Amino acid sequence: QVQLVESGGGLVQAGGSLRLSCAASGRTFSSYAMGWFRQAPGKEREFVAAISWGGGSTYYADSVKGRFTIYRDNAKNTVYLQMNSLKPEDTAVYYCAAALRYGSVATMYDYWGQGTQVTVSS
Repeated sequence: QVQLVESGGGLVQAGGSLRLSCAASGRTFSSYAMGWFRQAPGKEREFVAAISWGGGSTYYADSVKGRFTIYRDNAKNTVYLQMNSLKPEDTAVYYCAAALRYGSVATMYDYWGQGTQVTVSS
């Protein structure tokens, strides 16, 4: 069992930055690939970024490539999402998730956090 708690969301102007954190419980954090997803009002949940167990591989949605960076600190049981050059269309609830396999498909992920709101004003 893995429990995930996101933090770091908030209101930011377009062009600004935010860093999301996701703290995981348990001693097996390094056994899980981690991902970030987001869901805007009236839209389906979409993949944002994923990172492999040791952090050596990352994968991004085209919409955030070059602006967002996912990284993890296994000693702190935490995964991060650094978001730069934010746009109004990045406004959504952001969720972190844990999976035994590395990928971008939501159904691959076994554990989910409660989400944190990110709002980007124009």
